[in-house]
Amino acid sequence: MIAFLTSSPCVYRAPRAIINPENCFLVNLISCLPENPRCLFVASDPDNGAFTDQITQEMSQAFALAGLEFSQSTVLDRRSQDQAAALLADSDLVVLCGGHVPTQNRFFQELDLRTLLQDYPGVVLGISAGSMNAAERVYVQPEEEGESAPDFPRFAEGLGITDLNILPHYQQVKDYELDGQRLFEDITYADSMGECFFALPDGSYFLVEEDGNTTLFGEAYCIQDGVLQQIAELGDVVSFEDDEEAE
Repeated sequence: MIAFLTSSPCVYRAPRAIINPENCFLVNLISCLPENPRCLFVASDPDNGAFTDQITQEMSQAFALAGLEFSQSTVLDRRSQDQAAALLADSDLVVLCGGHVPTQNRFFQELDLRTLLQDYPGVVLGISAGSMNAAERVYVQPEEEGESAPDFPRFAEGLGITDLNILPHYQQVKDYELDGQRLFEDITYADSMGECFFALPDGSYFLVEEDGNTTLFGEAYCIQDGVLQQIAELGDVVSFEDDEEAE
């Protein structure tokens, strides 16, 4: 498979879903897909069908307006999980929706999505939580009240699409506070000891090719051993290898 692991493919704070034209995202995505591809949206919350249906509609419309029209848009959630293998086989593009990372991770485990995707010949698009759960070993950055507690599980098994840990929406969440602590300086930096996380603002993404070669497009930051370092700016294209710094 080919994977696009994004923070978000949409313009930040736009009044509706608009595909971000930065960093050649749409051009690169279209080049990997057949004309009018079949798209499967995999839920972040399998039990919130209304939310997933809304996201599916909004994202399908956004892509169509940008010039990428899907011949079909289907949903994989609780209502259709028994047909997971068939739905994957009938798709050219799989969208891993954004949402709450632990909730989505549990659903992926129920589906055994990692196994189902092993021989998938199409394209995977990760959005936010979907990109985080694409990792081999997922860093579950605390997000909701109470999750900063020491006993909150900070790592989980992921889909194994990449070894890179992505932290999305950096421009939005870099100054957040959670449970009276700063999300990054007090929580994430401490969790990065012996680890390496990649913070992406919306519009930036990693492209993981079939042979495993990985390329970063756009602005990005590395958080490692408690230190934040900017590694790329808007418009930059940087070759990566899993678990390694930029070349």
